[in-house]
Formats: sequence, structure tokens, C-alpha cells
Amino acid sequence: MRETTIEQLASALEEGACLVDVREVAEYREGHVPGAVNIPMGRLTGRLDELDGTRPVHVVCASGNRSSAMTDVLTGAGFDAVNVAGGTSAWARSGRPLEK
Repeated sequence: MRETTIEQLASALEEGACLVDVREVAEYREGHVPGAVNIPMGRLTGRLDELDGTRPVHVVCASGNRSSAMTDVLTGAGFDAVNVAGGTSAWARSGRPLEK
């Protein structure tokens, strides 16, 4: 499984990268990485058609555990998926803003 750091994610987002937040809706609303699209883990496989299969899909959760599992799911479905190590918590700890 491919992983990316918070610094690499920030650069990728500046270039228009796709970021999927797989946390539950309430968690997402409490604060998420700007630009992240919320597709909760339990709904991801039913919403694959919403993702662009021509470019990498970065996957984030709170700490990297759920996103790791969903990165494997996306990879198995043919996507170029990348897990965000440390998740939204690491993003916030790095001093970057959260969107609500």
C-alpha cells in the first residue's frame, strides 16, 4: 500500500489532488482537511463511480487506520489509491487549518 506524508499531501492538494475523507459525517463536520470529499467508509464501495479513476485518490481518516483499509479497497478496485499517514490528526498537529 502506498502512503503519503502530510507535507506531500499539502503539495498534492495545491496541484488539485483528489482527497477522500472516509470518516463518519459527524467527524467530518467537526473539522476536515480543506478540499476533502466525505465518503464514509461504509459507503465507499457503493460510491466508486464518484471518483476519478484517471488520477491518484488520496484517502484520509482521523489517524490512518480506516484510510489504510479503504486504500486497500480502492487499490483492489483498480484505483491508484494513497493512504495519508497520520490522518486528519497529523494534519492539524502540523499547524495546518481544518475546515468546518
